[in-house]
Amino acid sequence: MTSLDIALLYLLAAVLAVVACRQFRLPPMLGYLVAGVLIGPNALALAQNSAGIRYLAEFGVVFLMFVIGLEFSLPKLRAMRQHVFGLGLAQVVLTIGLATAASLLLALMLPGWWKVSWQIALALGGILSMSSTAIVIKLVAERLELESEHGKRVVGVLLFQDLAVVPLLVLIPALAADPEDLLPALGLALLKAVVLLGLLLTGGQTIMRWWLTLVARQKSDELFMLNLLLITLGLAWLTEHAGLSLALGAFVAGMLISETEFKHQVETDIRPFHDVLLGLFFITIGMMLDWRLVLERWPMVLVMLTLSLAFKLAMITGLARAFGASMGVSLRVGLYLAQAGEFGLVLLTLAGQHHLVPPQLFNPILAAMVLSMLATPFIILYTNSIVSKLVASDWLLQAVQMTRIASQAMNVDQHVIICGYGRCGQNLARLLEGEGIPYIALDLDPDRVRQAKAAGHSVVFGDAARLQALKAAGLHRASAVVVTYTDTASALKVLHHTHEQAVNLPVVVRTVSDVDLEKLREAGATEVVPEAIEASLMLASHALALMGVPMRRVARVVQDQRDARYQLLRGYFHGADDDSADDFEQERLSTVTLPAAGCAVGKTLASLALPTVGVRVASLRRADGLPATFDDATVLDGGDTLVLSGRAPALALAEDRLLSH
Repeated sequence: MTSLDIALLYLLAAVLAVVACRQFRLPPMLGYLVAGVLIGPNALALAQNSAGIRYLAEFGVVFLMFVIGLEFSLPKLRAMRQHVFGLGLAQVVLTIGLATAASLLLALMLPGWWKVSWQIALALGGILSMSSTAIVIKLVAERLELESEHGKRVVGVLLFQDLAVVPLLVLIPALAADPEDLLPALGLALLKAVVLLGLLLTGGQTIMRWWLTLVARQKSDELFMLNLLLITLGLAWLTEHAGLSLALGAFVAGMLISETEFKHQVETDIRPFHDVLLGLFFITIGMMLDWRLVLERWPMVLVMLTLSLAFKLAMITGLARAFGASMGVSLRVGLYLAQAGEFGLVLLTLAGQHHLVPPQLFNPILAAMVLSMLATPFIILYTNSIVSKLVASDWLLQAVQMTRIASQAMNVDQHVIICGYGRCGQNLARLLEGEGIPYIALDLDPDRVRQAKAAGHSVVFGDAARLQALKAAGLHRASAVVVTYTDTASALKVLHHTHEQAVNLPVVVRTVSDVDLEKLREAGATEVVPEAIEASLMLASHALALMGVPMRRVARVVQDQRDARYQLLRGYFHGADDDSADDFEQERLSTVTLPAAGCAVGKTLASLALPTVGVRVASLRRADGLPATFDDATVLDGGDTLVLSGRAPALALAEDRLLSH
């Protein structure tokens, strides 16, 4: 195969894999792994896992570690220190220690089936200690559990695991040295790491800020991007030639940039390289998996999968309990973190390259890790059911929580239920207090709830998306519900529960833009307040007032737009800088000028049935350049220009319908 053939094959496999995973709401990483298995030499044999491809794929790990370094924030670590350096540190150290001891014990008991040295056992312990940040964080965020008791512990452990990768990247290559040279090799690797990191981190941040400022002043996007690649790959090259790893240098590069004002711009610019090359890395890992060997040794794979999941579940649950969590929270943390992780795959590959993992063990271990990651979305989906069945006190704790909410709401009537007590929710509460209107707020951040309660605010810990919490807050006695956060999925749950229990209760929902305005209104929202459009109305009202327009007229114009559900302001013309994934789903405007011989000429707007494809006509300008009033009976002429409003795919269909001959 030529280089172009190989490139096209990898791209096709990646695209099909990601599309399939999106359809089943699975992480793309799993699709890359499956794609690698299918096109690899052990399945369809469409591509070989060549050294060149593997070396290119290593840059995926480089950029992954760079992004982890960017997220390395001392204030963030300080705020979560109990979960990161308490539970997280204990989990990694204890997993490595117990897994190493268990592997050596197994080697003594079953010498003919399991032959491992202590170096191999230590490497396997490091691999086992990792969980999947990519899968778990995505699922926790989707379930709105980042601020929950178990969510914060899960994030803290994952954060420490990401940090623990750095010393493991140094340790594993050193373990591959000859037994008599092992201690000197470990000492030398540690000395190199300390000296190099010390030199880079001591004055590196000042130099990095100065250099990035100098480059940014040139106001050249391509120069800034080239400079990022130079810094990332340059430091990776430096650490590799120092006898360490490529990924360690990239991590340091990310750390140096993380405390500068360029952090967010860098993160945005580097994301395409990170995603594409990391996908290539997972494809190459999938190509290593010999499914025939896995089928031959399926009992071993099954035993490894079961033992690893059970071991991590029991150990993490016990540790969380030891660090003060309730049994229900501890079990949830264990279930969320029982699987293998993408850094475990990185470490397994590194150990395989240094011959620390025997070939006869590599494929079964890899298969068990991939299967555990595939099972994770389903384990997390049924976590509540599992915890309810195994922990008798969990329902009692939830009942106590509902009782606390109910006791606070018991003495109020005709009150407002505020869902979310962030800045927007707190501002609303102050205004309600000023008018003497009672309220009760539900929030999932225990620190925020504690501080607000101490200040005398009527706020309780609870998930507004749960029916029990809304009922406990006095849903049937409330005068209104206000959703103050911008998560549409959670807002739809609140609307569903409210509509079922109190169909006439008004619900006001906050959203970022007008993308989900109709969806929220159809779900039962009385009012939907899109921030972007409200901001434009405020800007317009101030501008009109400064231009001398009477305030009474300004107020009427603004109110007319609200009464018309922002129809005039819905959608906008997109430019080259608006083509992000989120903007693609937003309502936009597009102009279409009808050709003289087009099929739409001489027809009425009603006969074109544009609303059936999801498009409405925002305005019409005749061929003479003058705006015209229009309705369904308006007949179109050649040269007329229509301004259409809708989402990008619908606009494309409408334009085809209008411009066809």
